[in-house]
Amino acid sequence: MSKLHIATLAIVASMSLAAPAQAQSLMAPEPFANAVDELRFGVGYHMVYYTMLPPATPQELYLDRLEDISFDVLFTTPAIDAFYWLGSPRPEIGTTLNLKGEDSLLHAGLTWTVPLFDTPFYVEGTFGAATHNGYLGNEAPAGRRKYGCQVDFYERFGIGVNVSNNVTATIAYEHMSNAGLCEFNAGISNLGLKMGWKF
Repeated sequence: MSKLHIATLAIVASMSLAAPAQAQSLMAPEPFANAVDELRFGVGYHMVYYTMLPPATPQELYLDRLEDISFDVLFTTPAIDAFYWLGSPRPEIGTTLNLKGEDSLLHAGLTWTVPLFDTPFYVEGTFGAATHNGYLGNEAPAGRRKYGCQVDFYERFGIGVNVSNNVTATIAYEHMSNAGLCEFNAGISNLGLKMGWKF
């Protein structure tokens, strides 16, 4: 089992162990909501494209590998001036796991969510860093990507809707690559639907 999978299992296990103690927080969110703003679970298509931005037309996406699951924790924006100056993003950690044993990601970053006027819809952007369990260079077998760096840039773009006061649904396009900082730079982009619970 890779270090990435061990770290991911540790995160999930810690959240599961904390669940009984926080069960009341689902209705009365204190004190859990002081730290965590939203939990998200999702399913997605693996390797739909390779660049940071999706192609001009949806027909160019590779939508034949529905084999990813994701888990994200979005924390409450810290009451720090620097976060206010940055536009009040939410810190987050998360993972995208490939169920076929291929490239999985573990990422951390900042997420900006902007409401679309006076509607339940919003747009979202995330920027941070990610690590992976893939290959770095020429040791990659045929058909596997050569990422070059163990730690890469991570970006995610999404559009979503507040289904209710507590439930969200977000279509998210995530990308990981190193911007040419290493010898190889095979980017990967995944597309998925994330369901969230806000505290």
